[in-house]
Amino acid sequence: MVMDYEGFKKEILILTGIDLSSYKEKQMKRRLDSLISKNNFNGYKPYVEAIKTDNKLYNEFINYMTINVSEFYRNPEQWEKLKKIILPSLLEKNNSLKIWSAACSSGDEPYTLVMILNEFLPLSKIKIIATDIDNEILLKAKNGLYTDKSIANLPKNYIEKYFKTDGDIFAINQEVKNCVEFIKHNLLADAYPKNCDLIVCRNVLIYFTEEAKTEIYKKFNRSLKTGGVLFVGSTEQIILYNLYNFKPIQTFFYQKEKDI
Repeated sequence: MVMDYEGFKKEILILTGIDLSSYKEKQMKRRLDSLISKNNFNGYKPYVEAIKTDNKLYNEFINYMTINVSEFYRNPEQWEKLKKIILPSLLEKNNSLKIWSAACSSGDEPYTLVMILNEFLPLSKIKIIATDIDNEILLKAKNGLYTDKSIANLPKNYIEKYFKTDGDIFAINQEVKNCVEFIKHNLLADAYPKNCDLIVCRNVLIYFTEEAKTEIYKKFNRSLKTGGVLFVGSTEQIILYNLYNFKPIQTFFYQKEKDI
């Protein structure tokens, strides 16, 4: 019996806990068809049966479907706003901050946060929660090894201060790695951290349906302290921010006004 996309989504939900119904169907099907074709399977059914038993195929599927694209200091002008406006404002009220890097991919983002925060606080006082759904990418993040392409946008003084070089590989210092706790987390299904001062979730929600985004924004509201800030990606402005009791304070930065 031929399996259609609906049947495939049900199997994947049981197998992985990932609800593909919350991702934009056209984009997801295109990625999936490309992956199935690359591995020489004839349709959804033989492919899903294979990933049930082949760990390499399973990990490749998770990695490919969860769209791991990341780099340090992506959109530098936004990180400059974080450094010059947002963090000083948050640190006026607290001498330490609870920060969550959601869907952190290969760790570029939470490590960037540590470097910027170190301009205000000693490394011993910095702790970032960094989460992603993909175990393999979290392992890569914990290892902290990057190419020159990943760090191309980083200010030179950060590269000199926080990395050791070995040929073409840039290894992040252990002191920076110690500031980040990496945890597996599904934005659609798992409980969110509480009482966050800052949530950074960038270039992720563009892949979700409007319904899924609505739920995630509501959960982000509940996850933030009143006055806490959500930092989103450059294609992810929240049009109906009032629905989630947010107010824009800079482009791509939204402050929680009250509980939802």
